[in-house]
Amino acid sequence: MAQAPRGAQGIDPVLVVIPTYNERENIGPILERLLKALPDVNALVVDDGSPDGTGDVADGLAKADERIQVMHRTEKAGLGAAYVAGFRWGLSRDYATIVEMDADGSHAPEDLPRVLAALEDADLSIGSRYVPGGSTVNWPFQRKALSWGANFYARIALGTKINDITAGFRAYRRSVLEKLPLDEIASRGYCFQIDLAFRTKLAGFDVVEVPITFTEREIGQSKMSGSVVREAIVLVGLWGLKRRWQQLRGLAKKG
Repeated sequence: MAQAPRGAQGIDPVLVVIPTYNERENIGPILERLLKALPDVNALVVDDGSPDGTGDVADGLAKADERIQVMHRTEKAGLGAAYVAGFRWGLSRDYATIVEMDADGSHAPEDLPRVLAALEDADLSIGSRYVPGGSTVNWPFQRKALSWGANFYARIALGTKINDITAGFRAYRRSVLEKLPLDEIASRGYCFQIDLAFRTKLAGFDVVEVPITFTEREIGQSKMSGSVVREAIVLVGLWGLKRRWQQLRGLAKKG
């Protein structure tokens, strides 16, 4: 039997995975905006034992709205581990699309309909700051420079044409996450985004970038740290070397 065209496969139902750590003041407003922009989606809050009570706030919201679910984890194990846990939760159910979105308001839920619509012709849709129409708001120069530099470094090291490979606002078709070896994902911080996007391309899936406006958080503190940056530098460099070694071996075999 011929496989149905990608667009005919549909993207519903949609699960939005939102990892949290000390986002007590942000989680309510972001869920309200999300469910107003897209009333038919479901949201899964993955809380890593926030000491500020974020998990308790999320539980209260879930009791009041059946579209909200909460996963409680006992320790802060990193962004990547939280997302993988959320992906597995969604894959164990009938969700056709799984979305990544931050809890701090930097990703506008109002942009999500366009990110999802792009899956008509793609398997992974990335909300991008670095394509025409994309932008950042209220970001200090240092963060802009770090983000742009990280994307440039990843593009050169990995040979990818994805402009915003570090972006954390994205939508995956179920088929992508079913094929990726989630057990092998070792990256814990924001390098996780690079890891998954690169693996998605290597697996032969189509990736599209949709312009979004990224707004710096107004409440709380960024989770970016020196260890997160060092992890990205080291791992991306290693992946790039491995890729080039494989290319050289391929050329040697052809020769």
